Amino acid sequence: MRIDIITALPELLTGPLDHSIIKRARQKGIVEIHIHNLRDYAFDKHKTIDDYPFSGGGGMVMMIEPIDLALADLKSKINYDEIIYTSPDGELFTQKLANQLSCRENLIILCGHYKGVDQRVRDHLVTREISIGDYVLTGGELAAAILTDAIVRLLPGAISDEESALTDSFQDDLLAPPLYTRPKEYKGWKVPDILLSGNDKEIENWKMDQAVERTRRLRPDLLQE
Repeated sequence: MRIDIITALPELLTGPLDHSIIKRARQKGIVEIHIHNLRDYAFDKHKTIDDYPFSGGGGMVMMIEPIDLALADLKSKINYDEIIYTSPDGELFTQKLANQLSCRENLIILCGHYKGVDQRVRDHLVTREISIGDYVLTGGELAAAILTDAIVRLLPGAISDEESALTDSFQDDLLAPPLYTRPKEYKGWKVPDILLSGNDKEIENWKMDQAVERTRRLRPDLLQE
C-alpha cells in the first residue's frame, strides 16, 4: 500500500509515523508513506496557500490552486483509489471504514487547516471526506496520523500476531472483552477462574458473553446498528 499525505505542516507528521507498528511496516515494505508540503506547490514567492474568505468573517481558507497542483502532480504518476479530505463534518471514521481502506492500494490524504479548504476542492477534487469525531482540531495532520495508524495496522504482516487486530474492539460491532495477565491474584483481585480453566470452548463463550455485556452497557448504539 502507498499513502501520500498533503499537509501545510509536515513536521507534525514525522513523529507519529516513524514509530512502533507503522515504522516496522515501512521498514518491511508493507506500506510506503510519503509526506508532501503543500507550500511546495504555491505559486508566489511567499509560498502562500491561504487567503481571506469572500464572505468575510474571521479565519483564513486554503486556496484551491496549490491543492489542485499537488493532486495533479501525484495523480500524474500513480492511480489513486481514494483522495481523502480530513474534515470535522465528514463521514465518521470507524473500524469498518478502516477495514475498507486497508484493502485499497493507493490513498491520498489531504489535511485541512485554518478554517478549511475552498469548497471547490470538496466539490471537485476529493473522493471522500472523513472526520475522526465531532470536534475541531487546529489542522488535519493529527487526524491523518490516526487514519494512517488505523489502516496500516490492518495490513497483512504489519502486526506479528495478525489475530490480534481481528479481535480488536468494533471488528464485530462489539467491544472487546476484559483482558488479564499475570499475576493471577493482586491485592486480593483475582483473574476469573474460567480463564485459568484450560477449557477453550468455555473460555470463548465467556469472552463473547462479556463482549456483548460490555457493549450493551457502554455502547448500546453498536447493538442497535
